[in-house]
Parts: sequence; structure tokens; C-alpha cells
Amino acid sequence: MPSLTPVNARISVIGAGPGGLTCARILQRHGIPVTVYDRDPDAASRDQGGSLDLHEEDGQLALREAGLLEEFSALARPEGQEMRGLDPAGRLLSHHLPDEGEMARPEIDRGHLRELLLRSLAPGTVRWGHTLASVGGPADGPRTLTFTDGTTAGTDLVIGADGAFSRVRPAVSAATPQYTGFGFLEAWFDDMEHAHPELCELVGEGSAHAADGERALFAQRNGGGHMRVYLIRHVAADWMTASGLRPEDTEGIRAHLLREYASWSPRLLKLISDNDGAYVDRPLFALPVPHTWDHSPSVTLLGDAAHLMPPLGVGVNLAMLDACELALALAGSPTVGDAVRTYEKTMLPRSAETARLLEGGAAHLLSVTMPEERPK
Repeated sequence: MPSLTPVNARISVIGAGPGGLTCARILQRHGIPVTVYDRDPDAASRDQGGSLDLHEEDGQLALREAGLLEEFSALARPEGQEMRGLDPAGRLLSHHLPDEGEMARPEIDRGHLRELLLRSLAPGTVRWGHTLASVGGPADGPRTLTFTDGTTAGTDLVIGADGAFSRVRPAVSAATPQYTGFGFLEAWFDDMEHAHPELCELVGEGSAHAADGERALFAQRNGGGHMRVYLIRHVAADWMTASGLRPEDTEGIRAHLLREYASWSPRLLKLISDNDGAYVDRPLFALPVPHTWDHSPSVTLLGDAAHLMPPLGVGVNLAMLDACELALALAGSPTVGDAVRTYEKTMLPRSAETARLLEGGAAHLLSVTMPEERPK
């Protein structure tokens, strides 16, 4: 069927993360109707993750187009740009302190960013509790969204913003994420100033990285007195089961980790052992490099759905830039198909180039030399 004008098309975004919500916000600013579907039952149903830095050249640029940069600046934590490099003995190897007023890469909690974007949307934009099962229909549209509860919705453009294991991706690509050989084990710390003052002194206001060539950790202050630590290791995807451990066996996992990091300073070991609550296993996956697909006027992808890479500080920023460029292409093109082609002409080469630069990048996090990008 002929591609519709964007303002007359039924546009569906799958995924209410930063990318999907940014796209919806910019579309609405240009008078283009959009519906966002998300699997969560509501906006507050799960933890949104840790802190992230938004770059001037992509994440902040998207927020400017969304008309939200001033509100973001009021919520952001410029002090979070502090970065410390430590050796396994706890000695300071490098230290970046942001200049007063520096806003090149301020931090914001993921939850706060999501709340900012959600508040900016027209009421009813997000349909919660809609887990996508599949995308059907012909390549030239219209498409049918089938959800796991058996309900369906017709649409003229599906925007897959649903992350690493996207349910939209199979409509245009047979690629699947592959395990990189590296994993993050996440630990949470609460009430930092009162419960963990020594760790506040060690990490500072931003982040700290330490590595010995075989293992590493990355500690990151979050808002509200919280901190997350990511233990970075080259392990099999089933390392926990192979070690006779279960996710709920916090004490067993802690003992296992303390044996692995036994040569490290007792001061740094507190970042491994003094966490509040369970550990969260996060194996790292990536899409093939490059990841491309044949053009379809009725389906496209953004963010991790399009270009899942190692978490080295660019993921959310690229997703928001994708979202911005796609929304602006829809606002400035005569048809949906033209807009998708315009967007992918820029996005696919950019993501391929970035993915090549970051391919195998998780291994650099184990280096005793501080990585230029930070895990996100």
C-alpha cells in the first residue's frame, strides 16, 4: 500500500525506555500522533537501573529537541562527572574533577530521566502492560501487533525501541545477540553517607574504576544517597550454576567473589562485600558488527534493538540520538517510508562505525589503564 503521511499514520513505539519516550515526545511536539506500548504494568513497577551520563553531542541534543534540556539540567548531577582510577591496592592513579559549571556529561538517574520524559507526554500516550509477542503483516504495511495476552493493534509504522532482545527486530532482521564472554555482577549500596562513609571517601561524588588485568570493578554514585558497583569478569554465561550457586545465595556469591578478588586491598573489597541486598547477574550481549537490514517502510529500530554494543557509555546516548533523528525525519518527510529511509541512511552507518570501535570493548574494562568510556 502507498506510504502514508506521518501525521495521518498510526505510529507505534515499542518500549518506554529513554529512546522510545524521546521519540514520542519529539513527535508530539511536531503534532504527530504516537502510541507507546510497554510490557511493564505501570511506570513504577521495576527499578530502572543506575546512573548515566548524557553527552552534549547526542543525549543532551535530543533533550533540546524535546524541549526538556532546562528541566534535565535542574535534575542532573554535574558532580557525578568526577572519575577516579584506582589500582587493586586502592591507590589513586588518576583523577578527573569537573570544572565548576561543566555540563559536558552530567549524570542523571535512569529513573529520573524516565519520569521527566513521561511527564512531558500527552496523557494516555503510553499503554502499560502490553508485552509484544510478534509483528505481522506485509513489509509495505499495514502491520499487526500481537501481544502476549492475545490482543492486537493495527499500525502503519512500528518503531522497535525494546532493547537487546527486541520482539520487533525479527520483522526486519534475523540477527540475535550473542554472549560476549564478559559479565557484570551488580551490587547496590544504600544510605551512603551514613552507612558507608569509607566508601564515599574512596569513590568520591562520581565513579571509580579499578582493575588488575583479569578482573575489574566500577563503582558509580547514584542520586538519593545510593551507589551501584559493577564487578566485571571474563566468565562463562552459566558461571553461577557451574559454581554451584544460585542468584538468591548472596552469601555464597559473596564468598566466591572474595576468593576471586583475594589479592585486592581490604578497602576495595568493601565494594564487593558490604552491599545491601542481593547481587544481580548481568551477562553482556552484543549484536553482530555491522548489524544492518533491508529497508521496510513500516518497521525500523533504534537503540539497543538496532545496535546492541558493550556498555561503554554510549548506549543510551545513541538511543536518544536515534530517537531524535527518526522523529525529526518523520516531521520533515512527505511519507513514513521516506522518513524511515532518511533516518536509516544516517543511523545505520553511524551505528556500524561505533560498533566496530567498541567491538570487544568489554575486555578493555579489565585493563589497569583507565577506559575512556564508562560502563552504562
